Amino acid sequence: MFFQDEARFGRIDSVSSCWVPPGGRAKVGCQVVREYTYVYMAVCPETGENFSLILPYANGQCMDIFLKEISKFFKKYRIVMAMDRAAWHSEEKTKKYKNIVPLFQPPYSPEVNPVESVWNYIRENGGFTCTAYKVRSKNATFDTLKDIELKLVENLKKMDKETIKSITLFRWIKDDV
Repeated sequence: MFFQDEARFGRIDSVSSCWVPPGGRAKVGCQVVREYTYVYMAVCPETGENFSLILPYANGQCMDIFLKEISKFFKKYRIVMAMDRAAWHSEEKTKKYKNIVPLFQPPYSPEVNPVESVWNYIRENGGFTCTAYKVRSKNATFDTLKDIELKLVENLKKMDKETIKSITLFRWIKDDV
């Protein structure tokens, strides 16, 4: 059983409080640049297995790429994939892949998707902050989207199976497994 979600990461900064030694002053850049990249991710909370891709858009074409790659990566498994009802998540897309069975979440229920906890973890531990639908840099200014992608790759690589399990294995999942 995998849970899937995607998050937008961009170059719009979010200035927030930080610790500074007495007598010092924080120097924090601020920019509003509307450039974004997206992380598509699927996790298995029980095992900590995960798969992620950084893609340029949140649309049907990128979802196809994600599904194709995860289907190949886990080709020996039958995957039940819980996902929200975003416009680019459709049953037709998943029908292309014999080893992926979609399970659509109720509308407006992000709290039942453990991948949302991964975005929170990256926000708190990886130098990003999150607003309703955007993940922004926290007191860090990125000069290019490539810089953001490198920071995301660094953060995603740090999350081993035990870390994924610790932040995604909700009690209701544990009880059902």
